[in-house]
Amino acid sequence: MQSVPRLVLGSGSPRRLELLRQIGVSPDEIEPPNINEQPDISERPLPYCIRIAREKALAVNALADDIVLSADTTVAVGNKILGKAENISQAEEFLLALSGRRHKVITAVVVRRNNCIRERAVAAVVKMKRLSDRELETYLNSGEWNGKAGAYGIQGMAGAFIPWLRGSFTAVVGLPLAETTGLLLAAGYPLYRGDK
Repeated sequence: MQSVPRLVLGSGSPRRLELLRQIGVSPDEIEPPNINEQPDISERPLPYCIRIAREKALAVNALADDIVLSADTTVAVGNKILGKAENISQAEEFLLALSGRRHKVITAVVVRRNNCIRERAVAAVVKMKRLSDRELETYLNSGEWNGKAGAYGIQGMAGAFIPWLRGSFTAVVGLPLAETTGLLLAAGYPLYRGDK
């Protein structure tokens, strides 16, 4: 019987780990890469998101036959990239920019095995309701904005701020499951089989 490749998750996101578990995938190792996520001057959101996901996958130390899975989620208002807020005042700035507007949430997924890199990027359009002062203050004080692109997570309290989205819900959370499943299968990871 062919040996099952090890899966290394190149992400420290508990949301990504939870999403993988939804499809019955449990990584053998979790190794969050340490890379510079600063956008280049005039870099657009989609190429930026793909570049960061790829750099994360390449930064993970893995054995030759291991499968490395990395992802990056980027929130964009027009061509402006809203990354992870550095402090509460930047989180407020991001949320005010999103309040009452549509924006894009892009998640790029990269799977690396040996020298083969497979990647997919999924964009969803999300509408955030106009936030009242009380909603904004309560959310900022909750600390939920910390560590999240665009300073919000749809799977938490901020779900109440999102009346509408077009596209993949799991991509907005941080890992588009349909595309991730396809990439893992293409790399030889044995989903849907009893021989894992």
